[in-house]
Amino acid sequence: MNIFYKIYARIFQTVFKLAIPLLPYKNPEIISKIEDIVKVLKSNNKNNSLIVTDKGIINAGLLNYLINALDNNKISYSLYSEVVSNPTSNIVYEGSKIYKNNNCDSLIAFGGGSSMDTAKAIGAVLVKPKKKLSDLEGILHVGKKIPLLIAIPTTCGTGSETTLAAVITDSETRHKYAINDFPLIPSYAVLDGKLLLNLPSHLIATTGLDALTHAIEAFIGRSATKATKADSLDAIKLIFENILDAYNNHTQESLNNMLLASYKAGRAFTKSYVGYVHAIAHSLGGKYNIPHGYANAVILPYVLKEYDKAIYKKIAIIYDFINLGDKNISNEEKFKIFLNKLLELEEKLSIDRTINCINDTDIDEMVAYALKEANPLYPVPVLWDKNKMKKMYYIIQGETHE
Repeated sequence: MNIFYKIYARIFQTVFKLAIPLLPYKNPEIISKIEDIVKVLKSNNKNNSLIVTDKGIINAGLLNYLINALDNNKISYSLYSEVVSNPTSNIVYEGSKIYKNNNCDSLIAFGGGSSMDTAKAIGAVLVKPKKKLSDLEGILHVGKKIPLLIAIPTTCGTGSETTLAAVITDSETRHKYAINDFPLIPSYAVLDGKLLLNLPSHLIATTGLDALTHAIEAFIGRSATKATKADSLDAIKLIFENILDAYNNHTQESLNNMLLASYKAGRAFTKSYVGYVHAIAHSLGGKYNIPHGYANAVILPYVLKEYDKAIYKKIAIIYDFINLGDKNISNEEKFKIFLNKLLELEEKLSIDRTINCINDTDIDEMVAYALKEANPLYPVPVLWDKNKMKKMYYIIQGETHE
């Protein structure tokens, strides 16, 4: 990478870190029971929400908790249930039309990260009607308050209920991009573990590891603050202590803890950002529709290994905090043990080691997308150029190309 670009990227990241205390971040107010949404809507004088969700949520009967609460209190709503994994711009536009045609006054995102991303993007389109959705890519391009947004996560990993980001895939180009602005942060987050009791184990695994990726990337990045470090460490500890119980037994306590971990990890990375794991995962999701949490889970150990000594000290802090063993060993040894523990955990959660659908002919395009997303915004421990990034795709693919 050009030395001048490296300097520019690090200056950009430093300025952004210094600005964090001055920026209008907000922590969504936590609602512990889904039934309490009624009180929130009434207190905000809202009486016709657009519920943004997917058909899987409806078929699983999860939406009944919300619908019953609204019906019993005679609160009107409209339903948009066309959300898919890796939501597209066309889906967002369709949802915004339903919002306007039904004179809705608020948004309720019910589901995983895709539902929350879609609801956020719908809000952005509503307040920026003269802009194409792709024009809002990047940071601070929305700039207007969106309708009241309540986020109800039904997975334990995206953290989208706390973040300023909406990740959308362009319907025509298949380019996956992020829209980042403070008005997109939900006003309320519902953390109710009963919504996860019937979540398939493989989704507990991939979404939980998505949250772990958020926490680790926020912690090892160069924009971490005292507050985001604390949230990251709490999230990592909660995940290591609860994800296997949640995966194997679906206990209420472990699921509540996983939701809390996701929330804390979300608070961390919405301020300190993520890194190359996410940039690569987004490119794979856009090209092959690979679920984001699964992609992160596969990629994370490889990226940590490639960062190597640049993150020894920070991984050692994590090692000590989650009590992985002898604290009187070197940081390098702690790094190796942590990486092995992560791989062991992923094996117990049935995570594959490679993503073998990657086509060689697509790699250059995905490298370009990943680098455009990551640099200069993401405060990664080490800056990579296109040759290094290209190597990572081959590693993830299961091959080695020099």
